[in-house]
Amino acid sequence: MSPQPNFEKIIYLADDDEDDRILFLDAVEELRMPLYVVQTTDGNELLKALRNAEHLPEIIFLDINMPCKNGFECLKEIRSASGDLKNVKIIMLSTSSSSIHIKISYKLGADFYAVKPGSYQGLKELLERVLTDFKSLRKDANKFLLA
Repeated sequence: MSPQPNFEKIIYLADDDEDDRILFLDAVEELRMPLYVVQTTDGNELLKALRNAEHLPEIIFLDINMPCKNGFECLKEIRSASGDLKNVKIIMLSTSSSSIHIKISYKLGADFYAVKPGSYQGLKELLERVLTDFKSLRKDANKFLLA
């Protein structure tokens, strides 16, 4: 599905948890930002959607634990792609707060890592911060973990 012309930003969400996708979409809708969200439920679906996209997303929110192809595999494949795809901002959005997962994400080329907030309001605040300032966000080892 092509985005409507009045949407300024396209973002992708790759997450196999339907409840998490619904909360994400509800939070984005409440923020009233001109965004078009493309949802995928696993890594293979994400990569297929990216290959077939007319317009690349500004940001990909990528869960780690997904069937078929996990978030790390997707991240590695996206970062090794040719062209503009490898430059898309990627935020790992996971329930895992493991320092190992955070380090792997950094090494594989994620721009940021965010642990899924425990509340809907926390998710809204995280998304508002990221989506409002996404152009100014720069990868920085000291600020890699979005808290």
